[in-house]
Amino acid sequence: MNVVVCIKQVPDTAEVRINPDTGTLIREGVPSIINPYDLHAIEAAVRIKESSGAKVTVITMGPPQAESALRDAISMGADEGILLSDKAFAGSDTLATSYAISKAMEKLKPDIIVCGKQAIDGDTAQVGPEVAEMLNIPHIAYVKKIDEIKDGGIKVQRLMDEGYDVVESSLPVLLTVVRELNEPRLPSLKGKMAAKKAAIAKWGHADIGAEENSLGLKGSPTQVKKIFAPEVRKDRQMIEGTPEEQANALVEKLKGLKCLS
Repeated sequence: MNVVVCIKQVPDTAEVRINPDTGTLIREGVPSIINPYDLHAIEAAVRIKESSGAKVTVITMGPPQAESALRDAISMGADEGILLSDKAFAGSDTLATSYAISKAMEKLKPDIIVCGKQAIDGDTAQVGPEVAEMLNIPHIAYVKKIDEIKDGGIKVQRLMDEGYDVVESSLPVLLTVVRELNEPRLPSLKGKMAAKKAAIAKWGHADIGAEENSLGLKGSPTQVKKIFAPEVRKDRQMIEGTPEEQANALVEKLKGLKCLS
């Protein structure tokens, strides 16, 4: 069985800063991490490997420094890493990114693709479903538990607002997973040594047979024009007392602000 995990290297949200003049993220000096949801995807793939002997490949699209994220994934138990890196990919939105990844998947021919449900920098949750659509394979979102994989199919539990659904699908399939699925393991010493020695494959657009006009800014129908932090307001007021006293005080406060008549 061939399992491929899609991961993304993102800025550590605890260190994110925004340039007030350009409205863009300041990436210099900001540490990068594996997208937290993707850690659960890696763990899921490694558990499938341990139970079935599957091969686990981790793939990411990004600049050369994203190689470190792939080595971290290998230290957790993945077998190999592939870096999609090419000037043609620069400026890709979710559609162009999904196109590039889907072309790589056509080359890898996975049975199961596992992704985190979304990336914490963009929060769009679009790439996983878009890749599945481009590959014309089933997609199951918000997977909280993998019940079984057998006879060319898979059964999972999909997290819902009021419980979960049990969903069955044939293979190949793409799963987007949530934090409730598992607890990601810490890398072992053996894993770290393997990651350090691992050869990371680097693929450009020609290696995956992707059309340049469908990549980067040319292939992106959407663009981020500006990023800004919400204005910090300091006029907060705490209301003390019992719930009834707090409610009455809030009503009077709102009347004073002419929010209520």
